[in-house]
Amino acid sequence: MLHILELFTATEPVWSTADLIDALETSRSTGYRYIKTLHDAGLLTSVRNGYYSLGPRIIEMDLQMRQTDPLLLASSGVLEELVDKIGHSALLCTAYGDSVLCIGEYRAPHSPKNRFSRGQRRPMFQGAVSKVILAYLPHYRLKAIYPRYHAEIETAGLGGTWSVFRKTLGEIKKDGYLLTMGEFNPGVYGVAAPILTDQKTALGSVGVAWDANERRDVNVQDAVLAVKQAAKTISERLVENQRP
Repeated sequence: MLHILELFTATEPVWSTADLIDALETSRSTGYRYIKTLHDAGLLTSVRNGYYSLGPRIIEMDLQMRQTDPLLLASSGVLEELVDKIGHSALLCTAYGDSVLCIGEYRAPHSPKNRFSRGQRRPMFQGAVSKVILAYLPHYRLKAIYPRYHAEIETAGLGGTWSVFRKTLGEIKKDGYLLTMGEFNPGVYGVAAPILTDQKTALGSVGVAWDANERRDVNVQDAVLAVKQAAKTISERLVENQRP
């Protein structure tokens, strides 16, 4: 039933009852029951007879997440301070399945076009905010991920074998940050550092991005130090907030 919600996208925001049932490949009676249940819960809303879009309950839940998400709460003021300090747009991300989801952002003036924004997902193997989370995932997670995505991992330059993959991630962990260039947009730098639990596994990451052609005044080392400090601050707050 919850798979229905995944069908609604920016390019297909409205679905008919018939098309939803066809996409589910289920019986009409089951399909109607699922749609009614989601509609009654406010997760779907009727836009006209027989057509649905995502419902108002999702907006309500988003507000609740903004007010209660431990990662967002621990980052309060940090992204803003990061932008004020170095002038780059800042992102807060978290692992979501085998991908990375942006959950917070603070934009600087003249931020790069097509920038990652709250609610958007990216592959785990592209971009600084993603790769730096990947490097700090538990060993068992990496062992499960590698067989499924070994082709994507090799294409991303993370290694053509399991041993090289682990070595590459180990180098990222040793540095405590990652600097990338042009992985999504030509000429755009990205720097990210991990947000860690007390067990030193990643809950998420903090990152900044800037266009090297428009911002020739950027001191990369200053950006790295500021991002690492921002991630450290959020990590410490999370650990402190979880103490009884």
